[in-house]
Amino acid sequence: MKLSPFKLATAATLLGASLLAHAAPLPAPGDTLPVAPYVKVGRLANGLTYYIQKNARPEKRLELRLVVKAGSILEDEDQLGLAHFTEHMAFNGSTHFKRHELVSYLQSIGVKFGRDLNAYTSFDQTVYMLPIPTDSREAVEKGFLVLEDWAHGITFNEADIESERGIVLEELRLGKGANDRMNQVLYPKLFNGSRYAERLPIGKADVLRTFKPDAIKRFYRDWYRPDLMAVMAVGDIDPAEAEKLIKAHFGKLKNPENPRPRDYAVIPERKTDEGLVVTDREAPADVLYIRYPIVPHPEDPTYGGYRRDLVDKLVGAMLSQRIMELTQQADPPFIQGGSGTGKVVRGYRSFSVTAMLGKGGHVPAINALVQEDERARQFGFTASELDRAKKTMLRGYERMYAERDKSDSAAFVNEYIRNFLEGEPIPGIQNEYAYAQVLVPGITLDEINAAVRDAIPSDDKKLVILMSGLKDRLPPTGNELLAAVDNAHKLTVTAREDKAYGSSLLEKPPAPGRIVAEKENKALGTTELTLSNGVKVVLKPTDFRNDQVLMSGVRFGGQSLFGNDDIFNARYASVVMAQMGAMNHSPADLQKILAGKSVSAAVTMSDLTENVAGNAGSADIETLLQLTHVKLTQPRRDEALFQSFLARQRDAALNAMARPEAEFADTVRAALYGDHPRVPRTPRPEDFDKVQLDRVQQIYRERFSSMKGMTFYFIGSFDAAKLKPLLATYLGSLPAPDIAVAWRDTGVRPVRGVVKREVRRGKEAKSNISISFTGEADFSQAAQMRMQAMVEVLNLKLTDVLREQLGLIYGGGASGGIAKLPYANYSLSLALPCGPENVDKVIAAAFAEIRKLQENGPDAADLAKVRQNWLTSHRRALRENGYWMAQLQTAHLNGFPPESLLGFEERAMAVTPADVQAAAQRYFDFNNYVQVVLYPEAK
Repeated sequence: MKLSPFKLATAATLLGASLLAHAAPLPAPGDTLPVAPYVKVGRLANGLTYYIQKNARPEKRLELRLVVKAGSILEDEDQLGLAHFTEHMAFNGSTHFKRHELVSYLQSIGVKFGRDLNAYTSFDQTVYMLPIPTDSREAVEKGFLVLEDWAHGITFNEADIESERGIVLEELRLGKGANDRMNQVLYPKLFNGSRYAERLPIGKADVLRTFKPDAIKRFYRDWYRPDLMAVMAVGDIDPAEAEKLIKAHFGKLKNPENPRPRDYAVIPERKTDEGLVVTDREAPADVLYIRYPIVPHPEDPTYGGYRRDLVDKLVGAMLSQRIMELTQQADPPFIQGGSGTGKVVRGYRSFSVTAMLGKGGHVPAINALVQEDERARQFGFTASELDRAKKTMLRGYERMYAERDKSDSAAFVNEYIRNFLEGEPIPGIQNEYAYAQVLVPGITLDEINAAVRDAIPSDDKKLVILMSGLKDRLPPTGNELLAAVDNAHKLTVTAREDKAYGSSLLEKPPAPGRIVAEKENKALGTTELTLSNGVKVVLKPTDFRNDQVLMSGVRFGGQSLFGNDDIFNARYASVVMAQMGAMNHSPADLQKILAGKSVSAAVTMSDLTENVAGNAGSADIETLLQLTHVKLTQPRRDEALFQSFLARQRDAALNAMARPEAEFADTVRAALYGDHPRVPRTPRPEDFDKVQLDRVQQIYRERFSSMKGMTFYFIGSFDAAKLKPLLATYLGSLPAPDIAVAWRDTGVRPVRGVVKREVRRGKEAKSNISISFTGEADFSQAAQMRMQAMVEVLNLKLTDVLREQLGLIYGGGASGGIAKLPYANYSLSLALPCGPENVDKVIAAAFAEIRKLQENGPDAADLAKVRQNWLTSHRRALRENGYWMAQLQTAHLNGFPPESLLGFEERAMAVTPADVQAAAQRYFDFNNYVQVVLYPEAK
């Protein structure tokens, strides 16, 4: 298991001594790392590998996977795209399941197609994902039968192949656009002319349209064989029973008598420098990319290899921090960027540099990135940088260890997939935590600096790429790009100075408030506190996670309280203030102060509400409260960071407008709401001329200098008795003078009648259909549920008819709901991407399915599928802190009793086919909708 500790936040006391006392002896550097004791890895006589682990989270659920070491890289010339097509055919008929039977059966037991049941194909692998409820033995046994059919029982009925061609071609069409066009030029260069550039998984349209059934059957016969397969079963199942089922279903599989060799593509060494400029006026951004030589890098399963990976991760984290700080200059050299060593494909990696360019173009970006890399290569990092990175890494391991019995089965499965495909070690978190406690403190600054010198090339052959949208400047030539990089390497750099930072935000806590009232809700397991300043706090301790605490605060008000002429200042107030930090600390300073602590907090303002949100590890709750306190009471002003924010936003806005999808989305909004200034649109560069720092700061202080009317929620792994005095200190001490704490209805309403518009943008032969039904509605939880049932039943029919029967779409469907605020209203949308030649057919077919619902109601079986998925998802969600947070806060805002979330199953079971039919009749009004269609522009 390779952790990514930098993705985890920071902080706390290590569990080291007690853990090391119980861990296995540390291996020698050359020793192969062990396999985690909680997973059984075996191999059948036919070569099939299996992984089995009993895991209790989520309850009554089993994650099944079939992993095949076969992807698009293995395709013959007449098979381009057929590895992916094979994956599609797995859902279209097999030995034990006829076309549509498999998906229909799985939906009936609560497995949702697309979200739960899915698969993907890549260069070197195909992975089938099947989560199964375990409260039915029949469902478990059928789950293994499904995997067996995928492994050797796909039927490839010729009629089904013909039907699926349209769906796969629609998927290919969906991926067309500026990025795809540029990638056709880039991939041969990025992969140095290797086979990877010629075998993109989606394939070639002419092959997909014309291939003979024998071609796909040959791919399946050659590569779907047990010596290239793994079966994984992780979840709520007895391991002995899982092993028995695997042997029964897969032990009979046979390998071909003369198997084709399974070779992996080789990426040739780059021999020369090369500059490449690729332009496309629809490019969503101007992007610079420098790839240094691709080098072989197979997984090293030894203890010494594990230590080298830790060193690499520390180097990567520190370099990333430095690059991030470059964007915080008043005139940033790029919008965002990165620099580091990363995987290219299986067995290869490369050092690369990337940046999204701003108005200054490529030269300042190249200078800044190359110089920062050179600074690290020549002078290394500082002791304080390494100390912070180590703290962050160790805290990441600590949190992973703390959650070892609360990790989701899907996370374990993903580790085993990497182990099977690439040989990534899986020693288990207890061993990894023990290794980290010994290894990380012993990594020296000299070792780090030697590693960074080795990682960052100085004069190796490089590929420099600029992808440009030709917005307001002529792009350079390839030779000019190479010259700019060479010139940047010649610039003189000096060592970085790093100041010392404290480890605490506040030298002393504020004078505390008091808890003046306490009320318990035994049904929900919550306690409501009232603090002396009037702030309310709802506590729900849980055992869902061992090291997770979520915080959220909410009240009414928000942007609605400010006039139309002030809307940009109000909209960006909280965003701008977050960019400048708190107290006398910039955001980068705050990161360094909080190194080793797992904590984050944010203050935001939406249209109708003001919010405070955060999360922390259990040991870092006080730090979370301190961070929240200083963001509310001591916001920071920094003119340079404000100008940096505006510069990056203007550049990003200029980039966004190049996308046809942006004009399409803006047209949908304008068709619904006219040019109402309060309806957000794709930002324009000139929008940010209206954002004024003085006014932004004034709005922020006006709204957040008082906590009147705020209700906070804390949910997670905390001791309420220990938390209460901290709440009194940090939340009870917040000022709460009288301010307005009610939202204002700004009068935004959608148009009435039938409105149809067209947008003609984009080079590709692709369209998108947006149809919106809106209106006033009676608001209640029961009405919401009936609406949602109707939407989900309709989506089943849209998938079945428009995709599976007619082959007109690949994805898309209906969405919608009922809202109470600022007035009781409903909104229903159809989003249906398709071919331009099929727009009228798609609309007619979608409307026909809606009218069938209105006239005949739903099939009882379809409603049962929807209901079963609801129940399965709800029962799983009840063990998630985030679900409780969302439900309690939503109930508060909508005026529901919080206990109503316990009535979900009763409300779900109460929905009838007649309710769904009535909802379709009520909400789909064919005399009142907005239809916008995106067509390609005329050639």
